[in-house]
Formats: sequence, C-alpha cells, structure tokens
Amino acid sequence: EAEGEAPGVGALRSVFPRDPALFAEAFPVERRYRLCGRVLRIAQHHGPRLGLAAAVWEAALSLCRYLEEQRFDFRGRTVIELGAGTGIVGIVAALLGGDVTITDRPAALEQIRENVRLNFPGGEGDGGPRPRVRALVWGRDEGSFPGEYEVILGSDIVYHPPSFPPLLGTLRHLCGPRSLALLCAKMRGGDGGARRFFRQMLPPYFRIQLLRREPEEEIEIYGVTRRGGGDP
Repeated sequence: EAEGEAPGVGALRSVFPRDPALFAEAFPVERRYRLCGRVLRIAQHHGPRLGLAAAVWEAALSLCRYLEEQRFDFRGRTVIELGAGTGIVGIVAALLGGDVTITDRPAALEQIRENVRLNFPGGEGDGGPRPRVRALVWGRDEGSFPGEYEVILGSDIVYHPPSFPPLLGTLRHLCGPRSLALLCAKMRGGDGGARRFFRQMLPPYFRIQLLRREPEEEIEIYGVTRRGGGDP
C-alpha cells in the first residue's frame, strides 16, 4: 500500500473497478440524490486518504431505495450503520425516524459529519434526531457499543476476505435476539468473496433471508437475524 492510503486500498485495487480518480490527488464533489421525498446532499472527498470510503457505491443506493420502497418505519428504534463511508444509508434511516449511529474507521468520520450537517442543518430530520457519528473498527471497538441494536445496516461492507472474521464478530456483538440486520452487497470475489460470507460464515450464528436480488448489478440484499440458543 502507498504511504498515506486508507487501510486495504492497495489490496482492493484488483477487487473494485479501477477508477484512477479515487486514488489520485484529492478532490471533493457534492452530489444530490432524491430519497424519502428529499434531495440529499452528499459530499464525497475522493483521494488517497479515504480511498473507497469516499464514494457512494451502487449497493448503498440500492439499500436506500429498498428502505424507502418497503416503507420502513424506524421511529423509536435504535439503528447503527457499519462501514458507512459517506453515511447516506444512515441518513436515510434517520429520515425514516431512527435513532441512528453512523460508524466507520476514524479517517471517514469527518466526511460523514459533513454529510450529516448538510442534511440536518437544524439538528433534526423529518423523522428523528440528527444521527451520531462514531468510530468503529471491526474487531477492536465493538465492545464500546451496546449490544442489541434493533436495526443494523451495512452496504458494500463485504468485499475484502481478511475483514470477514472481525465483521462477523462485530455483528455477533451488536445483534440481539430481536435485532434485524439489513446487509446489501455486490457479489464480488467469486465463491471466496461475498457469497462465502453470506452462505458459510453467517449461517452458524444467524438466519439469512435473501430479500432482493438485482441481477444486472449483481447486488443482493439480505435480512439477517440471530439464531437462538437451541437453533441448529
């Protein structure tokens, strides 16, 4: 990895379509997305510092649209977004009423905070309060978070196999018996990539339900719930 790159960027160049702008000299863009009856303003600070975390990936938009189309009502529910990047999914969850905490590695937090400020200028959204923003490095920080969030959200966080075990441990900590995780992923990496995580690593601990498949983009959305003590 080049000096100053976000963790994993060098290894991921072969996984993601290579867009030189993502790894070149830093440049900011602001894009707008119409979701939940609002036009969301999302800043994306492309460059070596954030790497992949700078962009709004298609899986994030797929999960946002799914939440909107299915008319999820998160009012009064605790929600956490993992590996948020820009924070767009957590922002949508807050507009749907959730008590939201948006998380990622420390390097991404200022971008997320900027996007929260852009879309919650008065501190409140249409549905609930402004989301909180906190660092969460999988396998290291989850113990400082309460267990049993009611909703756990993740989009395009299942792509780098070395991150799968700490991500699994984080999900096991955050998910209680009544929790629902909604995970959206582009099916990269063949049988050893995202499919392995969903089909082999999660099932011993979680029930998995395929909620939506978008074959043209190879994107799948899963509902994930924790197995009880007596479950096989």
